[in-house]
This record gives sequence, structure tokens and C-alpha cells, in this order.
Amino acid sequence: MGATTGPIRVVVAKPGLDGHDRGAKVIARALRDAGMEVIYTGLHQTPEQIVDTAIQEDADAIGLSILSGAHMTLFAKVIELLRERDAEDIKVFGGGIIPEEDIPPLKSLGVAEIFTPGATTGAIVEWVNGNVAHAV
Repeated sequence: MGATTGPIRVVVAKPGLDGHDRGAKVIARALRDAGMEVIYTGLHQTPEQIVDTAIQEDADAIGLSILSGAHMTLFAKVIELLRERDAEDIKVFGGGIIPEEDIPPLKSLGVAEIFTPGATTGAIVEWVNGNVAHAV
């Protein structure tokens, strides 16, 4: 699939109806500053659009920022679509307003990591660098 050289490619997306993207932009900038290639999709993306973008861009990971409370549905849909399109090697991580008790079920769905509002950009960059490999 992808190349083994070059920067890690991450799609940063805001699924659903959230109207607030400051957090997503901060993360996108931090990942970019750390030498990654970031494709920021903007607001109001459907899970289908996000997965299409990730596959077209040969992304290594998808970072979802969700504040709307619809995280269970939206993460599940993105993971299901990746599975259907045989692109499960694309890691999915996310953050936003996600209650602590929802994190274990999200991880059992296949979400690689969840960052709650206290997470620093440094911690997120470190996690991506340590856990996201290039697709081969």
C-alpha cells in the first residue's frame, strides 16, 4: 500500500455536526510541526468522506475530534467502513469530550487511542510517533 519512507500521514477530521474546530486545528498544527503530513478535512464530514479521504491520501492514521456526544456512533462507523474497504491498517485515534466510561468500549471497537481534554499536544504527537507505522 504505502511507502515505508517519508513522514507519517494523518487525516484529522471533525465528523458530525460539531461547529467548533479549534482543538482539531491545534492537533493538526502540532502533528505538522512534528514533521508529519496532515490532511485536515474541515468541519461536518461524514464517516464516508473521512474514510474516502484517508484511503485516497494513503494515510497511516485518522484522528477524529468529536465534541457532539455522538462519538460511539461516529467512531464505530469509521472503523466499520475501514474494515469494509480492507483498510484496517489505518489506525483510528481521537479526542474531544468523551466520558471516561466510554473509552473501554471504544477501544474494544478498534479505536487505537482516546485523548481527553487534558491531553497535551506533546502527548498526542508522542503517541502517534510511537504507535503509528507507515503502511507497507
